[in-house]
Amino acid sequence: MPRRLIKPRRWTPPALIDSGQTAPLQVRRRLPTGGHGPEDVKFDHLGQIVTGTADGRIVRLDPATGERTTLAETGGRPLGLHPRADGAVLVCDQIQGLIEVRPDGSTHVLVDRVDGEPLTFPSNVVQGRDGTIWFTTSTSRWSLAEYEGDILEHTSTGRLLRRDPDGTVTTVLADLKFGNGLVLSPDESFLLVAETAGYRIRRHHLTGPAAGRTDMFAENLAGFPDNMSLGSDGRLWVAIAAPRNPLVDRLLPLPGWLRLLVWNLPAAVRPKATPIAWVLAFDLDGRLVHDLRAADGSYGFVTSVTEHDGTVVAGSLTENDVAVLTTPE
Repeated sequence: MPRRLIKPRRWTPPALIDSGQTAPLQVRRRLPTGGHGPEDVKFDHLGQIVTGTADGRIVRLDPATGERTTLAETGGRPLGLHPRADGAVLVCDQIQGLIEVRPDGSTHVLVDRVDGEPLTFPSNVVQGRDGTIWFTTSTSRWSLAEYEGDILEHTSTGRLLRRDPDGTVTTVLADLKFGNGLVLSPDESFLLVAETAGYRIRRHHLTGPAAGRTDMFAENLAGFPDNMSLGSDGRLWVAIAAPRNPLVDRLLPLPGWLRLLVWNLPAAVRPKATPIAWVLAFDLDGRLVHDLRAADGSYGFVTSVTEHDGTVVAGSLTENDVAVLTTPE
């Protein structure tokens, strides 16, 4: 079957700098989800883990016992999640859009169109105390099954959007390089937005003299940042799905036909993600606190990580289980 054409945009990535000052990451336990691909993991207000699986289920896991409860079935493919204190869960669903899973298990679509066009690839979501919802989209051109096409094309069609309590949806930031993880600061003065294909995390100010401006929180990361969360330890936890690929970095500044050629190669010889488990933790001033990696095959393609009362768990688009991690003090 012919592969889809790509429309490459040139971009010169920053030179890779990897200090190598890492600590080992170990998987202490696995918590089966009963499905596949727990892409995002979050702790709810009761300290339980909430995740979504490829078959459309929203699942709650007890981190101590592994006891599993199905909260809802979305009928789509859940990605980013935001559990609320009232028992509801906001879900970015690849098929359904931005939805609300209510405590009784029913689902309600909040956003499925933006500016008259279908909402594509909603990725991560947070909600403020006044009911305002912010969410990211990764790309307007590609589906989850072909996300590599967006990374190689680099057309930067991701967005940060805001849904006001009255239902109005506004684009806050456009041209994101695969918009992904999203975190609201504890005082709700800024948002942190991961740009997976830009190897960076941006900070968008919501209040104060810098309100409406965007600057860099962390840049030139050595890997692809994915979902993020704010731990009870006050740190920003960042999942790194894979290290940067040297071939992709070399191709991005070159004429687009070279990337088109690579995209049409058989899957077996196209650039692949290196199998590694990798998470970072920053303080909210942007200082790196932890760089934890494991390449022993015990877990891989980490797309989410979260911390609660010293317990750190990770999720993956390609694994069946949620991993409970052993991390340094």
